[in-house]
Amino acid sequence: MSRIFSGVQPTNNLHIGNYLGAIKNWLELQKNNECIFCVVDLHALTVYQEPKVLRQNILNVAKTYLALGIDPKKSIIFIQSDVKEHAELAWVLNTIAKIGEMERMTQFKDKAKQHAENINLGLFSYPVLMAADILLYDTAEVPVGEDQKQHVELARDLAMRFNRLYGETFVVPKPVIKKDGARIMGLDDPSKKMSKSAVSGFNYVALLEDLKTAEKKVMKAVTDSGSEIKAGAEKPALTNLLTIYSLLTGKSVKDIEKEYAGHGYGDFKKG
Repeated sequence: MSRIFSGVQPTNNLHIGNYLGAIKNWLELQKNNECIFCVVDLHALTVYQEPKVLRQNILNVAKTYLALGIDPKKSIIFIQSDVKEHAELAWVLNTIAKIGEMERMTQFKDKAKQHAENINLGLFSYPVLMAADILLYDTAEVPVGEDQKQHVELARDLAMRFNRLYGETFVVPKPVIKKDGARIMGLDDPSKKMSKSAVSGFNYVALLEDLKTAEKKVMKAVTDSGSEIKAGAEKPALTNLLTIYSLLTGKSVKDIEKEYAGHGYGDFKKG
């Protein structure tokens, strides 16, 4: 039985990428592990949040956790900012984190380009706060998408560095990356991860959206050249849609390809 820690930012509504890439996996993990699931509101502050909206989003994320099956009798659910030790430990870890390793964080580089007018210190030290989240609870395993693996590796480095300097204190965590669905891409751009902060609302399907809106977004999802329903590196958009369909239905991608053999993209999207 391992101790698991994971969390989601309360920015806008959660989408199917959050569910398929993280929360769906949590439901399995809570059966046989000691799980701690957090609403990481401090992380959300790296981009301006209207206080009233943020408070409502925090509640919405917590309610969504419960609605999707996170069982408070088996797992701990809490709001990050309610535990001041997250921020306190982040400051301590900041004193041993190196500027160079922080500058190499891929997500910082990406987000700095997106928010060139707001490259704040919080955005820069975001991975240190994430490390504090993890290390605070003697976490053994951290379920993350491939894009977050680098942050967990930083948490490992900081834990080992602190232990060398001050004696054995922290458990050194390891990332757990689910092979299927670890990185659900945007419906409007299969080269970028599905994101609830995307400029276009057609990037994602929110979990709380009505059926008609969800159908419209799926029908407008970009596709690749050709018409064959077949996954592959040369068809990133279609492969993303096939992955989503597979994870939602439990059917294998191969079976879905057989089911839609001879059909076009339009028939597949309607299905």
